[in-house]
Amino acid sequence: MAIVSAQSLLRTVSLFHLTLSYYLFTSPSTIASQNLVYVLGAAMEIPDPPISLSTPSPASTLAALFLALLAISDLTSSGLPEEVGSHHWSSQAPVRLVFFFAVTGYSYAGKPGGLWGGKAGTRAEVLCNSVVFTWGFMEMLWWFWIYITLRDEKRELMVKIQERRKVEDDRL
Repeated sequence: MAIVSAQSLLRTVSLFHLTLSYYLFTSPSTIASQNLVYVLGAAMEIPDPPISLSTPSPASTLAALFLALLAISDLTSSGLPEEVGSHHWSSQAPVRLVFFFAVTGYSYAGKPGGLWGGKAGTRAEVLCNSVVFTWGFMEMLWWFWIYITLRDEKRELMVKIQERRKVEDDRL
């Protein structure tokens, strides 16, 4: 049995997305100056973002809107009944996990001196920075945790269904 339910994790990650959206919309420098972003970026030798995040830009505003849409959509979906929500999130969690694994891997492999060795002034430089890497890495951790919790809850639900069927069969 999981310590935290999948529904709680989904609501938490949705609120995290709303918070991130707010900071991207109002003060993107707050995100770029977080200790976690600095520590992960320095540990993986990934450079800071090439663009200034000191003031909101059209790109940060668009990212904020997408994160807000994702958060609201996920909050709505997290309120589904258990059987329906289980099917929905059992298909969403692995897809999002693989996506964020790809984002994190690309961000790491495209860094200067990395496997794909992003060069200064290229388009890859925009995605191969400490902010994108940290965001992808944290999302990957969240979705892995959600995926494992969903599998555990699904197994427990199947055991309950089997016990219920056994009791019904014994009655007949």
